[in-house]
Amino acid sequence: MDYQRLGNTGLRVSRLCFGALTIGPLQANMPLSAGASVIRAALETGVNFIDTAQLYGTYPYIREALRHWPAEVIIATKSYDYTAEGMAKSLAEARRALDRDVVDIFLLHEQESLLTFRGHAPAYHYLLEAKAKGLIRAVGISTHSVRMVETAAALPEIEVVHPLYNRRGIGIMDDTAEAMHRAITRAGQAGKGIYGMKALGGGHLFQTAAEEFRFVLGHPYIQAIAVGMKTPEEVALNCAIFSGSAVSPEMAARVQAQPRRLHVDAWCRGCGSCADHCPNGALSVQDGRAAADMTRCVFCGYCVAYCPDFCIKVV
Repeated sequence: MDYQRLGNTGLRVSRLCFGALTIGPLQANMPLSAGASVIRAALETGVNFIDTAQLYGTYPYIREALRHWPAEVIIATKSYDYTAEGMAKSLAEARRALDRDVVDIFLLHEQESLLTFRGHAPAYHYLLEAKAKGLIRAVGISTHSVRMVETAAALPEIEVVHPLYNRRGIGIMDDTAEAMHRAITRAGQAGKGIYGMKALGGGHLFQTAAEEFRFVLGHPYIQAIAVGMKTPEEVALNCAIFSGSAVSPEMAARVQAQPRRLHVDAWCRGCGSCADHCPNGALSVQDGRAAADMTRCVFCGYCVAYCPDFCIKVV
């Protein structure tokens, strides 16, 4: 496994970051021991970087996977909180649920622009204060927006940027892949630590995974990519790709044969909450029921958390 310094943070991370969203209640909803074993398989292959969020509900999986693990593991988490009080509770929850005195990286979740960032200023100031107290090692933002990456490049208080980036620009909310490439370059030149997300466009580019990962890793300022994995076989395949090892065609075929889809149960009443919170505009209400435009869906699963009737899920 290859490792790089995450910008100017001083943190040394594996280029493959375990994306914990996939194993949790918003997607596969795996039993605790099964999900933890997938994380543990990644750790045993050299991964030392895990990405999660308060929304994902995966802190218990990570805590279980790290039980008695002897080596350092860097954990990044995120919160939508916009007040200092709310962020204080989110940080306390993360420290308690992960059984960690210090959270390595804490991000504002899904920032869209300077205006959005300013609206979350009290929460971000709290994170900076928590860092000064030694409770956090680095702070930053996650985003699907080119505008926000450009904003982050200009703000010295933002240390880490977690942008959506893939070759076709699937899921980028306001511009093209080329524009995101340029914005990431500016942020990297400013010393930001950068780890990407959705390199496979939420699964749309899965059939050419090795090529897609090589494309994103080829950006000179992207130090790592968060990749969702839910089976030991997926871990083995991705670790082989990221380490430059030979990939078994049989293993690749088995992993690529696993379908993913957005499922809406029959009892959906069309309240529209999922559509209101979809960051990619993939959901709408049609004929009294939620419907997805699968050319826009990146299988992030965020809609699942906002369904009051628990009738939408990534499977």
